[in-house]
Amino acid sequence: MIKKAIFPVGGLGTRFLPATKALPKEMLPVVDKPLIQYAVEEAVEAGVEEFIFITGRNKSAIEDHFDHSFELEATLKDKGPVKDYALKLVRESVHLPGSVIFIRQQEPAGLGHAVWCARNLIGDDPVAVMLADDLILGQSCLREMVDAYSGGNMVAAMNVPNDQTGAYGIITPGADDGRLVEVTGLVEKPAPGQAPSNIGVVGRYIITPDVFDTLSVQLAGASGEIQLTDALAQQIGKAPFTGMRFSGERFDCGSKIGFLKANLAFGLDDDDLCEQLQTWLKDRIS
Repeated sequence: MIKKAIFPVGGLGTRFLPATKALPKEMLPVVDKPLIQYAVEEAVEAGVEEFIFITGRNKSAIEDHFDHSFELEATLKDKGPVKDYALKLVRESVHLPGSVIFIRQQEPAGLGHAVWCARNLIGDDPVAVMLADDLILGQSCLREMVDAYSGGNMVAAMNVPNDQTGAYGIITPGADDGRLVEVTGLVEKPAPGQAPSNIGVVGRYIITPDVFDTLSVQLAGASGEIQLTDALAQQIGKAPFTGMRFSGERFDCGSKIGFLKANLAFGLDDDDLCEQLQTWLKDRIS
């Protein structure tokens, strides 16, 4: 079982300025929940019990979100049964004391650097890494990964359009049964036409403690940053490495169009909103 998950949340969110000038991008809501809560709930469904957030400056709203809001809870409680459901929603984001940990990254040196910042909390067991920008509608992607995991390193994978390989880590595939694919190589953001396949890595990982040793070398890769995919690539041949195609639908909420699509998709998936939203969309498009 995977008991710990790392959530890198130190990014600046510049694509969503000015909304993210004071609000962390991970707190942007999809329908009625912030992106980071979806990621944490996915981890809980997969059996994760410890949540490690790698933060940066101006991210205190994330810490507050996963803590008690005594004034709000007291106000809702005083209003009686009419606000019981609202009180339940507020309390659902609070986890056991000591199970939520925040580490300041200090400098935006890449995803690999953010993950490396958690090195002293990991121990000898594999750990999950989850990117809140990648929002997945459907069954818990991490749950599917945990169920399929048999050791070594694992990434969530999906087939991407050939002209979009430059936006992903791309797998060089070995044995491939359509769901699980052997990773024989991994390259970060190859240009279209130079990619070894169209199998892209999505922001869910299960990594072994050995990856942290590789990250400790602090070698810069694409964009001059320390890349997690580079460290994973160096583990090939030393430990099993698998990509798993997940069953859900992924939305890139690091982009405006992906974020808008996610809100529509999750709204249409909500029984209370679906009919009204469908009616509005039909009227809007016609």
